[in-house]
Amino acid sequence: MAYQPAMVPPKKSKRTLFIVLGVVLAICCSGGVLAGFFLFRAVQEATGPARSTAETYAEAIVDRDYPAAYRQFCSSVRDRVSEADFTRQQSSQPEFTGYEITGLNVSNNNGRVSGSTTIRFTPAVGTNVTQSFPMVKEDGEWRICE
Repeated sequence: MAYQPAMVPPKKSKRTLFIVLGVVLAICCSGGVLAGFFLFRAVQEATGPARSTAETYAEAIVDRDYPAAYRQFCSSVRDRVSEADFTRQQSSQPEFTGYEITGLNVSNNNGRVSGSTTIRFTPAVGTNVTQSFPMVKEDGEWRICE
């Protein structure tokens, strides 16, 4: 019979260590996924309404629905350019068959909310046309404000 001291702790298996590490890793990964989801939602809520205005404007230009596009402008643009003048100007432009929003920025500097969008229009003939538009929040709605 071999001598064994009474105060030696029992040997822990590697299996227990791996189970504990696996649980800790699963908790960390779940936390990261959850944080990413909430960050994504926060960004969507901040940029979603501005993107909607940009998409409405771009779709109206592609569809040649100039009154709908004109309604996306801020009041200072509508005061400066009449709907008839805007329609006349846009009617003389090349026809577009599609668009892509290539950039969207929303910022809040000391309570002043503003943004910008960049839209690439695809013409029926020729090369793509990329335009950038400043945006402002006016009466709770995002507007294009050239």
